[in-house]
Amino acid sequence: MINSKIASFILNAPSWIIKPISRMVTSFYINKYAKIEVSNYRNLDKIEEPVIFVCNHLSNSDGLLLNKVLKRFKPYFVAGVKLASNPVSRIGLEAVNIIPIHPNTPDTEALRKCIEKIKEGKSVLIFPEGTRSRTGKMIEGKKGVVLIAKKTGVKIVPLGIIGSEKLMPINDNDMSKEKFNYANVKINIGEPFMLPEKLNEEKDSYNEKCLNMIMIKIAELLPEEYRGVYADKI
Repeated sequence: MINSKIASFILNAPSWIIKPISRMVTSFYINKYAKIEVSNYRNLDKIEEPVIFVCNHLSNSDGLLLNKVLKRFKPYFVAGVKLASNPVSRIGLEAVNIIPIHPNTPDTEALRKCIEKIKEGKSVLIFPEGTRSRTGKMIEGKKGVVLIAKKTGVKIVPLGIIGSEKLMPINDNDMSKEKFNYANVKINIGEPFMLPEKLNEEKDSYNEKCLNMIMIKIAELLPEEYRGVYADKI
């Protein structure tokens, strides 16, 4: 990836040109390093917007890869504010539509913006795990996605991504030093689905059931070794 000096130079350019340059730069790296294979692409033709896309999370390259595959939908990505803390990762943010969120907090403003965008007819993409998996295996999802789905009543489209952890491995010591590597990336697109109706059950029990359904739908699109905590629920 570009270094911090070049990234800072781009970000200090006139505001109207930052996004086009950022998209050009990130597209160059994705096209150069990632060999993308999409499975079940036909499921995208079943989508009536707006929808909530959900996907497992392996790398800071995930958003760029998915933005390329979902280009015609122009989704808004829910992205942690930490990504804006250094110039290099901020270039990636500038290349896509984002809704910033403070992870591991009850960020009601981010939830409100997600609901607002969906009601405007825009699709939103959420990584329900809330952070990148350090092992490649799925970790437990967060319930924010359930609240958004309940409030909007739109369909959910599960996605499974494989190989992006090799394309841009995590560097927990310094995110700005994360580098692109040549890698095969597979993206599996699931069928749109709705959350089940709430029956005679407690709110927490219903929310947990919905979250498990969402996460299992993602896990079903992944090889067994990527399913993590959801492997035994399939």
